[in-house]
Amino acid sequence: MELTISKGILGVRPPVAKPHPGFYHEVGEKRFRKLVFDHYDAIKTSDIAFLFPVFDDEDFAEAQKHAADFLIEISGGPDYFTQSRGEHQMVGRHAPFRIDEKARRVWLELYIPLLEALEDEGITPEYIESFWDYLNIFSMWVVNTPSKEA
Repeated sequence: MELTISKGILGVRPPVAKPHPGFYHEVGEKRFRKLVFDHYDAIKTSDIAFLFPVFDDEDFAEAQKHAADFLIEISGGPDYFTQSRGEHQMVGRHAPFRIDEKARRVWLELYIPLLEALEDEGITPEYIESFWDYLNIFSMWVVNTPSKEA
């Protein structure tokens, strides 16, 4: 299984495919939520913690829930996100935050060991890769700030 991070270019939004629905069905909702919550827990001590409400437990828990709801829905699960938040509009929802390519890469890097653990749990590697491919490409869409590094 190969989980590589593609180079994003500010303002470029490549076509993105939703994850294979087999990913959600094999992982199941409970384990899927754990995946997203574990990712958020890793964010708390990362270089991108400043982009998240890490000092407000209630807001942080709400952000975790919204992220899990969105990713479950986009992966073929129930439409929890649409029911509670309406249309996805993820580019607009992320617009208030200064997200650069470096932050995107950190966000993705934090997912890699969590997804590798799913393979160890018996989740089909192709399904994991389809979820990764979605994260990798769609995360380019929310980058809205030039990186400081050359």
